[in-house]
Amino acid sequence: MSLKDSTIQTTIHAVPTLKMEQAIIAQGFDLIIGLDEVGRGSLAGPVMVGAAALRSPSVQDHNVPTGLADSKMLTPHRRESLIEPLQTWSDAWSVGSASNHEIDQSGISHALGLAALRAISAIEDSCDVQAMRHEQNATETVQENQTAHLAPANQVSQPFSTLPRQTTVAVILDGPFDYITKALHAFDTPDVSIIPTVFTKIRADASCATVAAASVLAKVRRDALMTQLSQTHPEYQPFHWERNKGYGSAAHRAAIRQYGPSDLHRISWHLE
Repeated sequence: MSLKDSTIQTTIHAVPTLKMEQAIIAQGFDLIIGLDEVGRGSLAGPVMVGAAALRSPSVQDHNVPTGLADSKMLTPHRRESLIEPLQTWSDAWSVGSASNHEIDQSGISHALGLAALRAISAIEDSCDVQAMRHEQNATETVQENQTAHLAPANQVSQPFSTLPRQTTVAVILDGPFDYITKALHAFDTPDVSIIPTVFTKIRADASCATVAAASVLAKVRRDALMTQLSQTHPEYQPFHWERNKGYGSAAHRAAIRQYGPSDLHRISWHLE
């Protein structure tokens, strides 16, 4: 499912908003999760999917954190300085991961789905969507009772529904392809409490605040991992992941030709 993109002026410093999130919440969703991936085109290391979630009241009340933008438009220092504000701003956040071995075994599309579902599962656990159901049903029952007390004496009130309303979860996925729904039907699918409705949007990381937040969270997490691996494991140092983060720079490819691939390289890819 996708929302029709509105025409927007493309600027170098486009400021993401909550307009799409508000449009989705207006359809009746209770929790919205922005998702973005990092490491799709890397030759080594995992692919990661960041997730930033807001409950429906937060979507209406929140302001976008100052300086937030698509992670690719920010310097490393600026991305790192946003982590704490974004973690505070989000009602929940997570980063899901799929290893290079999972990419080799099942392909990048399925690995992205796994990483996304792992992030969604962590978000749903953190938000306790089961508890959200009870809170929402209790609130709606109180509201219905208050309405019934205000009804005219000669009006027969309608019986309350015996079926509680289910909590609904929506995700906004950066890009045109829904790699989440297909992964839901695989044997290795992570458990999710509530199956989300997926909305896709091209360049959502530049226009949607939750997706931009997810892109920053994922980028900082993966860059830190690749740097740490390169600096603390002698077998990875020749590939200089602290500089290229596992992507196919000329120096990285030359090191693969000289030393051969490591156990963290995606051996099913064209590495040289």
